[in-house]
Formats: sequence, structure tokens, C-alpha cells
Amino acid sequence: MKSLQKKDIENVLKDIPDPEIGVSLWDLGLIYEIGIDKKDGTVRILMTLTTIGCPLFDLIAGPIREEVGKLPGVKRVEVELTFEPPWSMDRMSEDAKAQLGF
Repeated sequence: MKSLQKKDIENVLKDIPDPEIGVSLWDLGLIYEIGIDKKDGTVRILMTLTTIGCPLFDLIAGPIREEVGKLPGVKRVEVELTFEPPWSMDRMSEDAKAQLGF
């Protein structure tokens, strides 16, 4: 069995849409860091939201924990929220910009 890679997690995040916008969390640029502790099977994801007052963190973190948790070798998924640096549209992929008409 191949060991868990960041790319595996990125691919999962590309399939999880933002509940309001419908574009993937990855393409929106909401994911800042992915850490993998292969010894204990913990994945740590540092992410932000499009606005500081956004009430949807639990609606976003739940699917991240669930879907990333299905990957082989993952025993625990920790999702941490940060607003440093603040999110901006510059973080969006070209696909996300096209989907949103920018």
C-alpha cells in the first residue's frame, strides 16, 4: 500500500464544495496548509473562510473530516481555522474564477 501523500488529500479537498458558493474549498484557496503525521495517522488542515464572520465553519469542517478520514492511513483529521493572512480573491484558482464569472 502506498503511503498517504499531500496530493491525495488535495484531491479529496477538490471535491468538497463550499456550501454557499458551490466551488471547491481547494479552488477557492481556503486551504493554507496540510500536515501529515504518518506515525499516528493524523492529518492537520489549516484553512480560512472567505469572511471572518462566516458562520459556516462547522458545515465545512465536517465534510473535510469525513472525506479525508476515508483515506487509507488516516486515523484522525484536525481542521484548524485561521484568518492570518486574510483570504482574498487572489487565492482562487483560474477554474474557480471562471466558475464565478471573474
